[in-house]
Amino acid sequence: METIEQFYQHKFNELPGNLEYTIGQFNVFRIENRLDRKEELPLHVRRNFFKIMLFSGENVFKYGNEEIKVEGNTLLFFHPDIPYSYQPLTSDTKGFFCVFKREFFLGSHKLDVDNLSLFRSSVLPVFKLSTDDCKEVKNLFDKMFQEVNGNYIYKYDLIRNYASELYFLAMKWMPPENLFQYGDASKRITMVFLELLEQQFPIQYSTDKLKFRLPNEFAEKISIHVNYLNRCLKKVTGKTTSQHIMERLSTEAKILLKHTDWSVSEISDSLGFDDLAHFNKFFKKQTGLNPTFFRLV
Repeated sequence: METIEQFYQHKFNELPGNLEYTIGQFNVFRIENRLDRKEELPLHVRRNFFKIMLFSGENVFKYGNEEIKVEGNTLLFFHPDIPYSYQPLTSDTKGFFCVFKREFFLGSHKLDVDNLSLFRSSVLPVFKLSTDDCKEVKNLFDKMFQEVNGNYIYKYDLIRNYASELYFLAMKWMPPENLFQYGDASKRITMVFLELLEQQFPIQYSTDKLKFRLPNEFAEKISIHVNYLNRCLKKVTGKTTSQHIMERLSTEAKILLKHTDWSVSEISDSLGFDDLAHFNKFFKKQTGLNPTFFRLV
């Protein structure tokens, strides 16, 4: 995993004082100002910081296991749990990006960026912007850029508000059917289940073990019958409890196979499989490939 300190050191050969000495650990940059620096292609790895980018140009972003071709003006959100990378920037690329750690929103602001619906939706957090929307987003980045380079004592409070506005603008632009509401019991239970499931990831170390893996384990934690949990999930998402669990295990298995040097046996064990044969059978059923071959392709 790349830390925010390593990001600064390899990206800019420096660690800005306003990152090193402020509790916020935030900074913002113009993409075009980085084009004169010779940079290696970013590795497809997890970082330990959040990133929001206004990208103007053409490129291919790899987000988790998805490849997204972007052109024109695009707003992208990167979560530290999900590996990402992109192709080298061209000379006509423009835009902004900001980076920050979870701690930036702790304290009085208390925006739980980890659990925003933006990262709990089936839709990737990548938004093609209209001309008017791009102006609105660019204005927020301009304000952040101005404040981060200023001396106002409360500048980070302003910046937190601007960054929050970017998140909530994006959630407003998401299709309503992809944002869970808390209106009834089925939806509340669905959200609790999804949070429990996601809180177990990413798996950081090969010695980590999943706490909940079976439908009845989740049901017991939520204090409901497993059949009721299944009915709620089926009603709200169209998928069963087992389907959600298997799909999430499959996604994490793919990430670990591609982006760690752990053995297949270690990955199998960390994901809670009884033995390697069981994991191999599961993975082939989900992907059509055995784990060893998937790692090579």
